Amino acid sequence: MRYRFFSAGILLLLIWIISDASSQVSLPGNGINQYNFLYAGEWQNSAMFNQTMYIIKDGKIVWSYVMPKEGEYGDATMLSNGNIVFSRKSGASEITRDKKIVWNYDAPPNSEIHTCQPLGLDKVFIMLNAVPAKAMIINTKTNQAEKELIIPTAGTGTHGMFRHCRYTKDGTFLIAQMDMNKVNEYDTTGKVIWSVDSPSPWAAVRLQNGNTLISGNGNGFVHEVDKQGNIVWEYSRADAPAWLKIYTVQEADRLDNGNTIISNWIGGGVTDDEKKRSIQFFEVTPGKKIVWALSQWDGPNLNNATAIQLLDKDLLPAKNDTQR
Repeated sequence: MRYRFFSAGILLLLIWIISDASSQVSLPGNGINQYNFLYAGEWQNSAMFNQTMYIIKDGKIVWSYVMPKEGEYGDATMLSNGNIVFSRKSGASEITRDKKIVWNYDAPPNSEIHTCQPLGLDKVFIMLNAVPAKAMIINTKTNQAEKELIIPTAGTGTHGMFRHCRYTKDGTFLIAQMDMNKVNEYDTTGKVIWSVDSPSPWAAVRLQNGNTLISGNGNGFVHEVDKQGNIVWEYSRADAPAWLKIYTVQEADRLDNGNTIISNWIGGGVTDDEKKRSIQFFEVTPGKKIVWALSQWDGPNLNNATAIQLLDKDLLPAKNDTQR
């Protein structure tokens, strides 16, 4: 009788091992080795200190920068000269590869900065979460604002106003307005020339085809909308395979081959084990096939994912990552 129970126990154990092994998903792509890239994420730890930005080459961290004060990485973009322009909630800065700050702009009291888009090598567009809120183009050589535009907001809560806004090649301001559940495009006089409803939009990017790529904050979606506001492509939680749990979508980048790289930011309320099983970034084709998924929580731990920029072999901006 004991032998039978022992044999049954061994059989159940073997079944469990086989079942568990079969449930392990082999993620598409080559993980951290897929691309060279710049990587930054907000809320990397609960203390809000030691927030770190990385450059990855051939699967290894070759450069990192720890924010010296409490902060929150949002926008992060490498310039053609190798410098990196980034927002940090309490301001925006430009840093060299040898970690020298060559430009800095501190947000005024009771305001935040989460948008910091370089315009060439000597200007940046920042969005000032404030009352009143302002879209500003700043000359980084003089640190003077060359353009300021008041942007209406739904309320006075600065933190929930804006994240990833963009100055377009047409000289307009494309503003993802989280607190208004809209994406509005303003001309230089402040007139709304295009608008589309979107629940809590975290980012809005004008694509080369004239459409707009919008990512949803707490709703876990990416929408591509045309000039009439029609959704012509989307990726949402309903499209995700069983192994991909989408938490909060922040940055979404369109590659020249039509694929889209989507961030999957994880906030509070999840266990460490759940984090380590999660995906930080994934790349999806127009046909919604996932061709790359990054889950890098150990050796090294890249932590939370907000911004990514693909780099070439010389660790300069890649030619195929231009729509972000």
